[in-house]
Amino acid sequence: MTLLQVMPQDAPQDVLLRTRDGARIATLLKELGVEYGHWELRATVTADTTQEELLDSYRAEIDALRARDGLLVVDVAQLLPAPGPEWEERAAKARSTFLEEHRHAEDEVRFFAHGTGCFYLHIEGKVYAVVCEAGDLLSVPAGTLHWFDMGPRPEFAAIRFFKEEDGWVGDFTEDPIAQGFPRLDSLLAGDQ
Repeated sequence: MTLLQVMPQDAPQDVLLRTRDGARIATLLKELGVEYGHWELRATVTADTTQEELLDSYRAEIDALRARDGLLVVDVAQLLPAPGPEWEERAAKARSTFLEEHRHAEDEVRFFAHGTGCFYLHIEGKVYAVVCEAGDLLSVPAGTLHWFDMGPRPEFAAIRFFKEEDGWVGDFTEDPIAQGFPRLDSLLAGDQ
């Protein structure tokens, strides 16, 4: 189940809210213009699962969302553990890139078909850490400052939606704010 932790932008150690209540999370995020939803899981993702197989498993939901929001491009971003130093290097590089605060010219829409990742939304003086898990759909509005943590050992498959081919292009702020906030593994450790 999704986790939301809210912290002041200048005091990441102060937790203003921490909840796994899906309805409360959806309501709070909606007030910020962020869409949060949940799709029924229809596929088991393995290293052998192709992009086409995953997209076919969610075809009805994908088509409905594309029609509703005018989304033209759909693909899959996935990073699943594999043996060897090449994977570890690739995972570390991907993680460090997304841990920098940035924004996009269009909405960032993601459905987590497998695994976990955390979007940190920097809005109105607060940071909203939204830990997404399999089944979660999140749509971050264009222009929203944010960063993403896939964890120290990434394992996720996310269906991505765009209006344009270059929809993901990030505008990085070069603000070091992300470095002061708890990472995905620390957020999840707080549940234990």
